[in-house]
Amino acid sequence: MSAVPGNLETTQQPPMTVPLRHFVVGLGFLLLGILIGTTTTLDVTAGLMTLAHVHFLLAGWICITIMGAMTQFVPVWSGTQLHSRRLSTLQLWLVTVGLLGFGGCLISGALTWLPLFGGTMVLGFWMFVYNIGRTLWSLPSYDVTERHFGLALGFFLLLTTLGFLLALDFVHPVFPSLSVSRSAVVQSHATLAVFGAVLTTVLGALYQLATMFTQTKLHGIDIQLRRIEEVGYPFGVIFLATGRLIGAGILARLGGALVLLSLLGFSVILGRRLYESQVDWTPMLSRYAVVVPAMMVWAVLTIPYWFTNPLARDTVFGAPGTVHLLLLGVIGFVVLGTLYHIVPFIIWVHRYSDLLGHEAVPMIDELYSDRIAAVDFALLGGGTGVLVIADLFPLPSIGAAVGGVLVLVGALLFLTNMVRTIRNHSPHSLPGVLFTTFQTDQDSSSKEPIDTADSR
Repeated sequence: MSAVPGNLETTQQPPMTVPLRHFVVGLGFLLLGILIGTTTTLDVTAGLMTLAHVHFLLAGWICITIMGAMTQFVPVWSGTQLHSRRLSTLQLWLVTVGLLGFGGCLISGALTWLPLFGGTMVLGFWMFVYNIGRTLWSLPSYDVTERHFGLALGFFLLLTTLGFLLALDFVHPVFPSLSVSRSAVVQSHATLAVFGAVLTTVLGALYQLATMFTQTKLHGIDIQLRRIEEVGYPFGVIFLATGRLIGAGILARLGGALVLLSLLGFSVILGRRLYESQVDWTPMLSRYAVVVPAMMVWAVLTIPYWFTNPLARDTVFGAPGTVHLLLLGVIGFVVLGTLYHIVPFIIWVHRYSDLLGHEAVPMIDELYSDRIAAVDFALLGGGTGVLVIADLFPLPSIGAAVGGVLVLVGALLFLTNMVRTIRNHSPHSLPGVLFTTFQTDQDSSSKEPIDTADSR
């Protein structure tokens, strides 16, 4: 069973529907992205479907989930008020509408509309950056998680700026006048997205989550590795992205080396937290356990390629054939594991916290089905493994298709578990989570402070 740590300022959180709305929309993009990805493995393609697939998963599922998580936990962890609840609602719909239109244009070939929908999406991301940035700005000092989140916001600004220029370039050539190639901008944009915005957020969140939910502390070599990562990783991302943008191989090699060294060190930190865990194993921790070997293997395989030619198109996300290892094995399993706690946590605080001491209430990990969680873990882990093997070794094309189907079924079960949790325990229905008005959000958020330590 899971605990709500007593040092969380749950009375500072936004209304329940604000983060849940982000997570539900993000899960919708996860399903859409996997469906499109499955069709591409079956050689059913239309337009720029692969590009739409990548954007639905990264900008849709991963980044919208990050938006919801930061909106929820920056106030909770930092003990401060969110700058604007109205902006936290508006940001989601701007990104959602923009991304759906953007993906639709890529699939249908209606590229003339890309700047419009791309601009809408970028406006939503900038609104998110402003809102969380103003929230962090109010703090007197910053811990390791808050510093990572601040850096991630900067990377969001850079990558969305390049992304809009790329969308505009489909209609009006932009880059010849800037003396850079479109290919170089694409590589820099992808680097800032995956290694900048997404992985910087992941590292910052795991410093908090991996210690909090294993009830352990960083000690010994962990402290030294954290110091290396805090300096080396952000500079590594900047050097790698800049080197790829201007074609500077030496700068990109230096950046790549710093990124790899930092991630290898962080995998040791995370592995030690899990090994020293003082609590029962949960779906959250079991998924984090996948991240450790996936991150290590990805980094080791990538070292020779980023050392020899970090500017090559097929090494943007690491060694050739390691895209699924990084995006699913590392980033995907972090998000899946975190959602297995954060969704029931938010619902529990709003639905059951004020009943403590008056009647029996369920624990957080009792809000979802353990059986479904075990099956989706097996399917997603097995499917990811098959896809990674199919990427690295010359297997028949049916191998990738089987892996894709396993991931699809596992994702459907995960979605089912999350939807059941919302339907069975949330004060709002699923449509209510998505479409509750701002005023209702405000009213539902006015709760008395709770003693979260009693929910252990």
